[in-house]
Amino acid sequence: MTIRGGAAHRGYSVVVFVILASLDNVAIGLVPPLYGSIATAFDVGEARVALATTAMFLISAVASVAWAYVGDRTHRKPVLLAGTAIWVIGTAWSGLAGGYPVFLLAQVVAAIGLGGVASVSFSVVSDLISPRRRGLAMSFWGLSQGVGTLAGTMLGGLLGHDDWRRPFLVVSAAGVVAATAYLLTYDVPRGDSQPELAGVEYDERIHRDDLPKILGRRTNVWLILQGFSAQIALGSLVWLPVLFRSRAEAQGYSSGTAVLVGSVFATLFQIGGALSILGGLVGDRLQRRTPRGRALVAAVGVLAAVPFYVVLFFVPMRIAVPDGAGAGTVLRAVLAEVVTEPTVGACLATAVFALALTSANSPNWFAMIADVNPPEHRGTVYSLGNLVNGVGRAAGNALVGAAFRGLAGGFPPPLNYAIGLAGFQLFFIPTGVMYWLASRTVARDMADTHAALLAARASAIETGPARP
Repeated sequence: MTIRGGAAHRGYSVVVFVILASLDNVAIGLVPPLYGSIATAFDVGEARVALATTAMFLISAVASVAWAYVGDRTHRKPVLLAGTAIWVIGTAWSGLAGGYPVFLLAQVVAAIGLGGVASVSFSVVSDLISPRRRGLAMSFWGLSQGVGTLAGTMLGGLLGHDDWRRPFLVVSAAGVVAATAYLLTYDVPRGDSQPELAGVEYDERIHRDDLPKILGRRTNVWLILQGFSAQIALGSLVWLPVLFRSRAEAQGYSSGTAVLVGSVFATLFQIGGALSILGGLVGDRLQRRTPRGRALVAAVGVLAAVPFYVVLFFVPMRIAVPDGAGAGTVLRAVLAEVVTEPTVGACLATAVFALALTSANSPNWFAMIADVNPPEHRGTVYSLGNLVNGVGRAAGNALVGAAFRGLAGGFPPPLNYAIGLAGFQLFFIPTGVMYWLASRTVARDMADTHAALLAARASAIETGPARP
């Protein structure tokens, strides 16, 4: 009976990778709902605390390129363990910081580790999943990241509304548990699920002169670049808790209750991201009919989501929760409002539909990177895309804050937040165009990669023993 590397071991490994991908996004999502609390504790403006989030996006993205290159050249398991240990230390240090400079430095340390987990785990997961089900599997992996961000937003508000340090310490403890579980995962060989490499030992590694080859696949160029505009739009959405907090304050709620309301509503309104599974399924199904399938699904999804986002920010919403109550009471009141208050129900329906359409992007992006690149390039290509994503997300997070301040002169809160967020969703339009351009080149790039892997298989059979 095969245990190590068998179905149960591989399934356990996938679950652990999903949890790791989720936890690193929990760590990223903790800070936005706590901007006000942290700013008050350190006697600085909210904009300076938001700088920590911006720095985290950028540094994590830059670090992921170095981590991914090392992972594509060497043994991946130690690289992932090192990245996990670093972000856990940085997150715990953030919760123990005695002043703003130390807090910012701790966030930088956490960001460096987070970059390693994201990029290297993508490479490993792509080797665990066959191409036929790649979209569906990647939807779960991508969903775990979205769920992690939502959980971070929720934990930040629920655990941190009266003590902002608590969420950081809880998440870092969870990271230690996940890292321990990771020690027992299957050390998957490169190309393990690739049909062209079945039965052979594939030991290719990335080389320094491979970057022209990577960028020579035109699909890679569009998949990397689309993230800049997409993430400007998505980066602005980290301010959703602030929008809903401001709406609560405008209706007379105290600061503590408003923070709770903002976190719960922002989390609740993003549950449409769970429908990324449908985007992955549709992408898999259409991909069997045409190589353009995944790219077309992503293009249609992001373009169709724009009007729903714009409507979401302006739908009037009446909030009725007990002011000054505990987190559990406020949470129950908000959930009841979804059913009893039509304005809240309308907002939720609009948000779910918008997020469902946008979420078609993620699993198909992951799957296309694996489709058009050999195993030894996937982590690096993902990290290059993640770098552009990070720049775009940081830009969105920073620019939307400036936009809010500029709009505040003519439009008092929460209207300034609504107008700013609505305007930033227009950045999804160039993203959709780039996915359409990727759909025109993906068939050729897939065929070239397929041929290269078949050639590698033939060479492996001639020169080495078969894989056990």
